[in-house]
Amino acid sequence: MTIKPLADKVVVKVEEAEQTTASGIVLSTSAQEKPAFATVVAVGPGGVVDGEKVEMTVKVGDKVVTSKYSGTEIKLDGEEYTIVSQSDILAIVE
Repeated sequence: MTIKPLADKVVVKVEEAEQTTASGIVLSTSAQEKPAFATVVAVGPGGVVDGEKVEMTVKVGDKVVTSKYSGTEIKLDGEEYTIVSQSDILAIVE
């Protein structure tokens, strides 16, 4: 099964949170911060959103930084993904 986002939506796969600190302390799940780095898996076609033309600036395979608590989390075929608006992507990591 594949995900095909609509309008200005982008499907990303979020990187796993660090399980230990730099000094070797193991963190519980509740103490781990939600990671902001993700890899783009699928990109919508853009189009008109709220009356304004939106062109997509990210592409599949880009590594991006997203807003901390943005998007909708989904699980598909045992994998976890997040669907965000392109405006929730803060930067492309090169």
